[in-house]
Formats: sequence, structure tokens, C-alpha cells
Amino acid sequence: MEKLLFILAEGFEEIEALLPVDFLRRLNFEVSLAAIVAAEVAGAHGVIVKTEKILKDISFDFDALVLPGGMPGSTNLRDNDTVINVVKRFYKENKLLAAICAAPIVLDKAGILQGKRLTAHPSVKDSFKNSTYTGNRIEIDNNIITGKGPGVSAEFALSIAKYFDKETEGQKVYNDMFF
Repeated sequence: MEKLLFILAEGFEEIEALLPVDFLRRLNFEVSLAAIVAAEVAGAHGVIVKTEKILKDISFDFDALVLPGGMPGSTNLRDNDTVINVVKRFYKENKLLAAICAAPIVLDKAGILQGKRLTAHPSVKDSFKNSTYTGNRIEIDNNIITGKGPGVSAEFALSIAKYFDKETEGQKVYNDMFF
């Protein structure tokens, strides 16, 4: 069973975190939520989420790292040295890195997007100087999946499922939810 780590920072976009968590758990992924500081994290729209882990206490036995966007959640992730080091380690170990909306700015700061194709929320598109911003709904470049924004949260989750060879099961969940 694949193990996925979602990191939440204050001001994360709720739909970009909670929809993929729900979707991927329906596919029997082992999904863990980690916060940067405290176990309870407030989203951009006031939804409080209780995480299972604090970032400093995580192990690295995960198969993927997922970063929800939102503001100021994405900048809070980007400006945290521990988060940047976690991203670099996952990349070095050739594990999946998935970021949606503004969260690809975290991958950019970690220096892993050079020469890559990506998408992100248009408000941050000028942040990517050494990569190719496509503006597509979803972009996949080897072990990096990026999504454009909240409206593609289900497609983003489905792309993660496909990456781990669960396309048939993922497409069924996607269809059954009437996206």
C-alpha cells in the first residue's frame, strides 16, 4: 500500500487538501497529514484540520509528498526551511512530488523545477523562471505532478492514483462522484 504525506500550513486551500485526501483514501492509499507547527491547522477559509503528525516528527517512509496550495498556505510552506529540505529529500529519492495551485512555488524554491513542465495558479506563473509554465489543468513531468487550482482537485487526485497504477479504480471513483 502506497503511503502519501500531505503537509498543511496555515492558510492552505481546504478543497485542494481535503478532496484529494478523501479521494485517495477511498482507493486505499495510506494518507497522513502533517502540520508545520501545531497539530491543528486553519485553512484559508477557516476550516480547522487536525493532523496526525508534526513535520519535525515525520519519518521518510512515504512514497509521495503532496502540497496543497492556497494563500498564505503556499508561502508558509515555501518559507519553511524544513519543508524545503523535505521536498529536496523526496526529489533526491525519486519519490512523487505533487503540488497544486500556488504550491509549486515550494518546488521552485527547492530548486527541483529547472527544465520541467508545470502548471500552477496564474497568480504565481511569473515565479517560474527556469521551467515551462503551461497553464494546463494538470501537468505531469516524470515524478512531479502539478495542478492549476481548486477546480482541478479531483483531477489532481486522479493523477496521483494513475501515477501509482490505480487508473482503473481511480477512474471509477472519479466517475462515481460525478465530476
